[in-house]
Amino acid sequence: MNDNLHQLRCFGCGARISGAEARPDFRCSSCGDLFEVEYAGWNQRQGHDRPNPGALKWLWRERRCSTEPLDQSGVWRFRELLPILDNFGNAVTLREGNTPLYPLLRSAKALGIDQLFAKHQGMNPTGSFKDTGMTAALSVAKERGFEWVACASTGNTSAAMSAYAARAGLRCLVLIPEGKIAWGKLSQAMDYGAITCQLKTDFDGCVKLLTKIVRESPIYLLNSVNPYRLEGQKTPAFEIAEAFDWNVPDHLIVPGGNLANSAALGKGFRELHELGLVARLPKISVIQAQGANPLARAFAANDGQSIEPVEAHTRATAIRIGNPASWRKAARVIHETGGWCLDVSEAEIAIAKAELGAEGLGCEPASAVTLAGLKKLRAQGKVAGSETVVLILTGHTLKDADYTIDFHRGTLLSEKESAGHEIAIEALRRNAVAVDATPEAVLAAMQVDAR
Repeated sequence: MNDNLHQLRCFGCGARISGAEARPDFRCSSCGDLFEVEYAGWNQRQGHDRPNPGALKWLWRERRCSTEPLDQSGVWRFRELLPILDNFGNAVTLREGNTPLYPLLRSAKALGIDQLFAKHQGMNPTGSFKDTGMTAALSVAKERGFEWVACASTGNTSAAMSAYAARAGLRCLVLIPEGKIAWGKLSQAMDYGAITCQLKTDFDGCVKLLTKIVRESPIYLLNSVNPYRLEGQKTPAFEIAEAFDWNVPDHLIVPGGNLANSAALGKGFRELHELGLVARLPKISVIQAQGANPLARAFAANDGQSIEPVEAHTRATAIRIGNPASWRKAARVIHETGGWCLDVSEAEIAIAKAELGAEGLGCEPASAVTLAGLKKLRAQGKVAGSETVVLILTGHTLKDADYTIDFHRGTLLSEKESAGHEIAIEALRRNAVAVDATPEAVLAAMQVDAR
């Protein structure tokens, strides 16, 4: 490992070790907390040794015109800020990243916000933001000579890991909670050749078992406790800043599950600021589902200083996590940027997902918590109409097609869940209708649905 350029710093006690010294479960041997990758020399470098912001911006833009696979990756295009490999030739890439930033014109108008965008990470190769982290961490596994990689997953992680492992020629093990994963996600892991075990437990139970396994076997753990995952997942922050000509939006809103993504994005913007590439940090807010909301509860109870795990229940499977590993990192990002953490109901998620769909942007349910959360933040006066806001959409709509179908058929939500939202739901539902095979019948159906 390129330990002369980076080290691992414990988030809890501050202990520093080289990457080669990390335990198999990536927990600090002194306090048990998580590590993060640290490039300690950046702040101390002076003169010609310090990266030149203008030169980096020019280089990264020029690489977008390159035909080299490494340059076409939205992660490795920024490799000067990811010196985690001894040899970048060991990078395993599917040309991830460089995902689109879409304006949300209808939602902006409805909310009275001047500038509202969606950064759609579902447009990555396997359909979720996990690809950006997986290309980084799995490349480290390959360079260090591992033959097996493994993860516990609610779906997206397993798909990403399996794809990149297949690309690298590595074997992979996936542990999933039985009956609590969208089949659109699980099918990907199967197709990419993963050994998949469905366990009679929840996601947190899968994590506990896998932690025991990697401690006893030469298997490289690729869950988000792996600090190299977050190095890849920070790069959308670079893309967002680049898209705004190296300014930053006023507010970034992120779904909250295991909470590594918000931690990674915060780290990305922090590093840009430290290097003089941007002038300030955006506010970063985290939104959770009400049935899987330990961080939102923590902020309501004690400003995010301590957390109590919950038994997670939400149809937004990607964030159905009751004991998030990266909660301390996420809480720090919220505090240092002046953001908020709150939760939204199942009905609010479903409505927001359909509203995004009505703008031509399909996303998995977990992504839609961002728009649902923005509505609450706007209603509470925490987001001004003059602000520029970016929503992070973490997964593609086809990750959980059954959810979408059930919503439009009217079978997704119970009567209790729908209470108070009936008008909004009915306005958004578009169920397929059976009509006679005649022009008159089709035209009549068009008139009935003319809303």
